[in-house]
Amino acid sequence: MTRQLMAAPRSRGRSNHWSVRRWSTQSTALLTAGALAASALLGGALTPLAPASAAPMATVQPAVASPVLTSPVLVSAAPTVPGRGNTAVNMFQWTWNAIASECTSTLGPAGYAYVQTSPPQEHIRGTAWWTSYQPVSYKLESKLGTRTEFKAMVDTCDAAGVKIIADTVINHMTGADGGSGTGFAGTPYGIESFPGPDGGYGPNDFNDCKTNISNYSDRYQVQNCRLVSLQDLKTGSDYVRSEIAAYLNDMINLGVVGFRIDAAKHIPAGDLAAIKGKLTNPNVFWVHEVIGAAGEPIQPSEYLGSGDSHEFNYARTLKSRFDGRIADLRSISNGLLASDRAGVFVDNHDTERNGETMNYKWGAKYKLANVFMLAYPYGWPTVYTGYTFSDKDAGAPQQGDGQVIDASCSNTATWTCAHRWPEIKNMVGFRTAVGTEAVTSWWDNGNNQIAFGRGSKGYVAINNEASAVTRTFQSSLPAGTYCDVVAGDGCTKTVSVNGSGQLTATIPAYGALALHVGALSGGTGGPGDPDPATKLAVYYSTNKGWSAYNVHYKVGSGAWTTVPGKAMSAACTGWVSTTIATSGATVTAAFNNGSGTWDNNGSKDYTLTGATAAVKDGTVTTTDPCA
Repeated sequence: MTRQLMAAPRSRGRSNHWSVRRWSTQSTALLTAGALAASALLGGALTPLAPASAAPMATVQPAVASPVLTSPVLVSAAPTVPGRGNTAVNMFQWTWNAIASECTSTLGPAGYAYVQTSPPQEHIRGTAWWTSYQPVSYKLESKLGTRTEFKAMVDTCDAAGVKIIADTVINHMTGADGGSGTGFAGTPYGIESFPGPDGGYGPNDFNDCKTNISNYSDRYQVQNCRLVSLQDLKTGSDYVRSEIAAYLNDMINLGVVGFRIDAAKHIPAGDLAAIKGKLTNPNVFWVHEVIGAAGEPIQPSEYLGSGDSHEFNYARTLKSRFDGRIADLRSISNGLLASDRAGVFVDNHDTERNGETMNYKWGAKYKLANVFMLAYPYGWPTVYTGYTFSDKDAGAPQQGDGQVIDASCSNTATWTCAHRWPEIKNMVGFRTAVGTEAVTSWWDNGNNQIAFGRGSKGYVAINNEASAVTRTFQSSLPAGTYCDVVAGDGCTKTVSVNGSGQLTATIPAYGALALHVGALSGGTGGPGDPDPATKLAVYYSTNKGWSAYNVHYKVGSGAWTTVPGKAMSAACTGWVSTTIATSGATVTAAFNNGSGTWDNNGSKDYTLTGATAAVKDGTVTTTDPCA
């Protein structure tokens, strides 16, 4: 995702990299902001959350090989997690404890698949946010928490169905202009002197070029010289590669499933492929932060041999269109990376500060841009959530010892908590429900009102104008009464669709409407259940002794429920049960205790049909055990 923080654009000829203010005891230097790496998620090693419903991830040859990558690395597209799609949330400068709590209370239930953390390694001291991007060692001890807290976060989020992607800074260590010092966890360091033991580097482990990058049209400079005095690691060295791989392997062993590669543009693609080849899981997902600029020799596409890349032009286009004419969003993917290799976002921690993209200060338009991103089938999306700021360098609130204070969504003056806004949070479920359905029934008024369907699974309308619009829209949705999921939690607003797929609705000024087949009014389990026409009574034996029982399921070819699924309640001695509205379709299901223990029928899932299904010890019968 991003690089160090971005303050103001710096002129570099045709380069459009953004500069960032970086810490120095002697001066304030400007750092280029590396490319954003939002969300592609782990590439290949993700174990299904429990149901065997997801097809195995296919390995593909890279579409574009790096000019220095002689042996292409097999990579996997960002995996879709059963029941929750592939939407990530970048929780910038959230502590490990706060993320763990949020996974349980909000992210898991809302259907988010991944959290991208801020860099977890030891860094320099200071109050600015960008200290996280100046490593001192690879110890997992930072202002965001301890190693123990990091591991607890990974485990807690995993139990909630949410996987962890870590932002990783492996291009450089801290700046040479800062001299010597002591890192946040007490590790001493100096100019080209980092004793480790985690990330132990000396003078021979840094590139020979000791000057700052001055010409972004010169590949050698960009990938061998210093990025605003940051000490540039010699990633062509096998020793350096092994040290970096050990750091990444440590996190893999703790349960991290993917990495954002900060400042990937400044590392030759072949070096990154070699580092990835040293990992215990060389197919682990990662996404590169590579900001491409016209006329520059280094472009995001050359990194696709070892992972996905963030598509910065997508976010730039969103800003341009929502400040101009959103009717042009119909062709937003033209000229961009292939959809299955592109991480997309509305903003990240760099771009929200440098003016390159929209940010939370755009208000309603910012929400609408997120609605569009989550509704439109391009790339894998990363929602951004951070803290409010007026000073672009200011870090998140800290205690006296430098530890960041746990985020609190009751304090909206400090933390944006954008991932909780109904317009964003509830669109995560929309994206999961519509799956891979294509765009259908596109409509626009030639200016700032658009609407489109996602096959027969969903429909969205966006009004980026100052006046409400009332009209009859044509969708491909089945007839029914749908919950407008962006109107609020629950089913606070309903919209009726007739047998021809038509719906009449009023879209408020700078507002939206979103309907999907997983949120119909009147379902037995609330607005997330299908409209009942036929019901299936599901019974499950309690002989496993779990403290709680849930059924995670999908009806027909519809979307999976959000993990852990629907709670089951006591039915009679030895059995729990619940009712699922099926409209006569087959139910595919798996059962769990809500804490990570699953019964998925030996990775085959259970197939349930008819009016009654009772599951015990891997066997399904159609007899009511409580009758």
